[in-house]
Amino acid sequence: MSLPSTARVVIIGGGIVGVSTLYHLAKAGWSDCVLLEKNELTAGSTWHAAGNCPNFSTSYGVMNMQRYGLELYRNLAEEVDYPINYHVTGAVRLAHTHERMMEFDRVRGMAAHMGLQMDICTPDELQQHMPFMETHDLEGGLWDPLDGDIDPSQVTQALAKGARAHGAKIARFTPATGVSRENGEWVVHTEKGDIRCDYVVNAAGYYAARVGDWFLPHGGRKVPLTVMSHQYFLTEAIPEIEAWTKEHGRKVPMLRDVDTSYYLRQDTYSLNLGPYERNCQAAWVTSSDPMPDDFSFQLYPDDLDRLEWYIMDAMERVPLLGTQGVSRNINGPIPYAPDGLPMIGPMPGVPNAFEAHSFTFGIAQGGGAGKVMSEWIMHGYTEWDMWSTDPRRYTDYTDQQYHLGKALETYGHEYAMHFPHHEWPAERNKKTSPNHDRLIADGAQMGAYSGWERANWFAKGSDDTSEEATHTWDRSGPWEPRVREEVEAIRDGVGVIDMCGFSRYTLSGDGAAEWLRCTIAGALPKVGRMNLIYIADQRGRVLTEMSCIRHGEDDFTLMTAAVAQWHDFEILSRSLPDGLTLKDITKSVTTMLVTGPKSRDLFGGISDADLSLGWLTHQQATVAGKPAMLARVSFVGELGWEVHVDTADAAEVYAAIRDAGATPFGMYALNAMRIEKGYLTWKGDLSTDYSLFETNLGRFVRLQKPQDFPGKAALIAQEKAGLTKRMVALVVDPDEQDAPYMAAVFKDGERVGEVLSSAYGYRVEKAIAMAMLDIGSTAPGTVVAVEVYGKMLKATVQGDDPLWDPENARIRA
Repeated sequence: MSLPSTARVVIIGGGIVGVSTLYHLAKAGWSDCVLLEKNELTAGSTWHAAGNCPNFSTSYGVMNMQRYGLELYRNLAEEVDYPINYHVTGAVRLAHTHERMMEFDRVRGMAAHMGLQMDICTPDELQQHMPFMETHDLEGGLWDPLDGDIDPSQVTQALAKGARAHGAKIARFTPATGVSRENGEWVVHTEKGDIRCDYVVNAAGYYAARVGDWFLPHGGRKVPLTVMSHQYFLTEAIPEIEAWTKEHGRKVPMLRDVDTSYYLRQDTYSLNLGPYERNCQAAWVTSSDPMPDDFSFQLYPDDLDRLEWYIMDAMERVPLLGTQGVSRNINGPIPYAPDGLPMIGPMPGVPNAFEAHSFTFGIAQGGGAGKVMSEWIMHGYTEWDMWSTDPRRYTDYTDQQYHLGKALETYGHEYAMHFPHHEWPAERNKKTSPNHDRLIADGAQMGAYSGWERANWFAKGSDDTSEEATHTWDRSGPWEPRVREEVEAIRDGVGVIDMCGFSRYTLSGDGAAEWLRCTIAGALPKVGRMNLIYIADQRGRVLTEMSCIRHGEDDFTLMTAAVAQWHDFEILSRSLPDGLTLKDITKSVTTMLVTGPKSRDLFGGISDADLSLGWLTHQQATVAGKPAMLARVSFVGELGWEVHVDTADAAEVYAAIRDAGATPFGMYALNAMRIEKGYLTWKGDLSTDYSLFETNLGRFVRLQKPQDFPGKAALIAQEKAGLTKRMVALVVDPDEQDAPYMAAVFKDGERVGEVLSSAYGYRVEKAIAMAMLDIGSTAPGTVVAVEVYGKMLKATVQGDDPLWDPENARIRA
C-alpha cells in the first residue's frame, strides 16, 4: 500500500496491542488510522509468546481487561472469518499454603463480580481436572474453566483483518524513525515519507523506551521499562498426553504452580513449561550489550541452567514432564514496567500522545488493551477506571536503576502474593524527607508512596520488623499494637506525621478564580480559607480531588495525593488559558500534620500563629522560628493543623514539634482514623468508576452555579433520574482480616455491591468498610454480608454521619 500523508491516528508497533488498538478504533468508526510496523506484524514479543490466556489477576482493572479480551477472542474467528487455534482448556492454580488459598478466594470473589465463575478446589478436585499431577502436598487450588491458550500470530492477524475491513491501514516494513510537532499536529517520520496526524500511540513493545525518547523534546520523559529474558521450553511428544487428548477430544487443562513459580500446559502432544525464575536476567541494559536496531523474529541463546530448579520441581509435580527430552527452547525479550503491569493511557507531559506497551502478558491482555487505548483516544476517558495501568502512575523517581531493579524483583516474584502490610524492598529511598533519619531512629517502618518514603508505623523494643512478618492477610501483626498506641496518643494528646510528597501546585493570574469555577464541580473557598474541590469527567465521575487553599482573589495553592502529581498537573494544565500561571512546587515545600486535643497547647509554645482561627482557615506564621503556613485541617478528625514549610526548614521544624511532646504516628494509624470519619482516598474510594453523587459527594457539587463545568450535564441528568447506587459506610463484624478492595457485599443472598476500602477503627472499636451499594440496600440499619477471603461476615449500613465525633466537635474545638 502507498503510505498516506495524513491520518487521524498513527500507531507505532505491530504487535497484538497495536493491532488491537487499530481494530477497536476502526470498528468504532475511526477508520482514518494507520499502523506502522518496521517488519512483519507480530515480529516482536508477540511471535514468540506462549499465548496463555488467563482471566486471573489480583488487579480488578486488569482482570476486567482480560475478561473482555478473552470473550472477544472466543468470537473473533467467526466475526472476521479468520481461523484461530484457541483452546479453552481451563486451568488449575495450585496452593501450597492457606495464605494462597485466601488469595484465590479473594480473586474468585472479584471474578464473580464481573460474571466469571472460578471454583475453589480441594486437592482431589484439582486432580480430577488435571489427572497427571501429584497433589499430596497441596492445600487446594483454583479452577478457571475459561483459561486456555491461543495462537498469538493468528489472533493478531485476525484483528488486523478486522481493522482493514473497517477501513484502517497497516503499513508493514515501514519503520517509524522519529516524530516532530507542527501547528498542533504530530508528524511521524518514516523511511517512506511523513504522516501528519492528530494522535500518536507508542505501542512499540520492548522498543517503547526508544520510541519514547522521540517525545523528550515535546515534554516527555524516559519510559520506565526494562526488557527481561523469558524462557519456556517444549518437550518431545508424550504418548500419555496424546492418548488422553484423543480419548477426551480436548487438551489437558493448564497448570500453574504459583508458589513455585511456573506454568505447565499442553502443546500439541507435548508439554510447555514456563518458569519465572528468581535468578532472572534483564537484557540490553549495559553498554556492552546494547539493544539492536532490529531484533525481529529473533531469540536469545538458550540458558536452561537458570531453570534447572524449576524443571526439577515441575517433574516432581507432573512426572510425565521428565519422560521425554526437550524439543525446543524459547528465550525471548519481554518488556517489564516496574510493577509488571502494562502502561496504557496518556503519555505523561505530551499532548495527544498515548502509550500502550510494557505488556508481560500481552496476548491475554491485548484484546482488552485495544479497547482501553481506543477509548482514551476517542473519548479522553475509559469505561472502567484503569489507574492501575496509567503511565502517569510513575513520576520522576523512575530512573534506569529503579526500573531495572524493580523489573528484576517483579519478574522473580511474578506470582507473589501482595499482602496488605508488605513493602517490596528493591529500589527504595528514591525520595526521602529531611526527617528521614530522625524517623528511622524513632523506629519508623517505612513504606514507598510514589517514590516518597513515609512511616507506616513505629516499632518498639523487640517488635518483629522482618519482611517475613508481613506475609499475612491478617490485620494483626507486630504493627497492630503500635498502631493502636499511636491512635490513642492522638485521641488523648497530640501526634505528628511527616507527610512528605504531597503534590502541590500554585495557580495565579487574572481570572484564575473564574477558570477554576469552570473546572471544578463545586464552589471555591473565600480568601483566607480552604476546602476540598472535585473535578469530574464528562460523565460526572470523580476524576480527582484536591485541597484548594485561597490566598487572594486569584491566588491559590492546590494540593493532591503524591501519586497524582503528574495526573493532576496534566488535568489542570491541558485547559489552562493564556495569562494564568500553574507551577509544580512539590519538591520545594513539605508538610507535617500535628493533631490531637493538645495540639493547640503544643503550638502555643513554638509558634506565633493565631490559634483561635477556626476550622478550614490558613495563615502565615512561624514555627520554631521558621516561616510556615498553618492550615486548620486534619485528615484524622481531631483538632489539628497542617504545617507547610520549605523543605530546607523541615528538619528543624519537625524536631521542635517532636521535642515539644508530639508522638510520631504513621500511615496505618492515619488510615484507621480517616475511615472512622468517612474521609475518602483517591483511587481507593474515589475513581472514575463512580460519579460524584454516587460517591456521596453531592455537598461539593453546585449545579445551580452559572458556570459550566465538566460533567455538569451528566450530573444534572443523574440527579433527575435518581441514583441506582450510592456509597455508604459499613460496620463489619470484626474478624482476623479487613475486607479487601472489591470484596462482594450481599443482601438476602444477592450481590448488591462492593467494598472500596476498609480498616479497623481503634477509637470506635469497630471494623469499618466504605462500600458502593445498590440504592435499595443503603438505608441505615440495613443488614448485609461482606465476603472476606471466602468468609461471609455480617455488616450493618451506617448513616451519613461519621462514626467518630459525628458532630465534628473535636475538629472544630
